[in-house]
Amino acid sequence: MSVALYMDVHIPRAVTLGLRMRDVDVLTAQEDYAARVDDATLLTRATVLGRVLVTQDKDFLAIGADWQRRGVAFAGVVYAPQAALTIGELIRDLELIGRAGEPVDFENRVEFLPL
Repeated sequence: MSVALYMDVHIPRAVTLGLRMRDVDVLTAQEDYAARVDDATLLTRATVLGRVLVTQDKDFLAIGADWQRRGVAFAGVVYAPQAALTIGELIRDLELIGRAGEPVDFENRVEFLPL
């Protein structure tokens, strides 16, 4: 089983397009009409959809840590620092997650890129 990804508004469109060209299952917050919801609601939405949230927003680090501490279940967060990866590197790492990962590997976790 592959990992379905949910891109927040901070992820460049080129990353989503590059992943789709590689047949990775990606949905954006904009496509889901959730571009303007607060961060906790966005993570809840990704979880309801069974998708790991991909972000470059540091606020999700605090939310993930808080939810882990309180035992609130979530599908997972992948955090990619903006200055740490090129578009190509981000696509490469997310493709690996999408194709080789299992959803259970990300449940209630915050993962950092690069891999």
